[in-house]
Amino acid sequence: MKLLPVADYKFKALTDVSPEFMLSKGIKLLLLDVDNTMAPYEDDAVSPALAAWAERCADSGVRLYIVSNNKGDRPRLFGEALGIPYIKLARKPAKRGLRAAMSDAGFTEEDTAIAGDQIYTDMLATVGWKVRGILVKPVKLTNPLHTLRYIAELPFRWYGARL
Repeated sequence: MKLLPVADYKFKALTDVSPEFMLSKGIKLLLLDVDNTMAPYEDDAVSPALAAWAERCADSGVRLYIVSNNKGDRPRLFGEALGIPYIKLARKPAKRGLRAAMSDAGFTEEDTAIAGDQIYTDMLATVGWKVRGILVKPVKLTNPLHTLRYIAELPFRWYGARL
């Protein structure tokens, strides 16, 4: 059980997290953030690389599930485009939405990881239980407020697993 909001694993991009890597770590369910993890905030299109990665995950037996704090249509758009379930307005780092996704998918904490670009939502959600955190670099930084938030997260980014 973790006591700090740090990543267990770090990758440059979500699509770098291979199904083989996840399975080697016992990860059978990957809970996904959308905004700046799967695509930039302003882009509602699923990239060909993301679609191919999701297909590789499905073919290997790794289950994907979107758990997003976004209250708009993006979780649905990405979920439908990729053929994966989604929960919007999950209120991460609160665990209610994460537990609902794990229950719906039929997996336990030990089988699950959360992938996201933020410390104070995605990685903080892993504190206090056995779910692992996979931190990816933000897809695109254009908003100055988001950049400031990432700067405030730097100590936790450095402390966690190394790239």
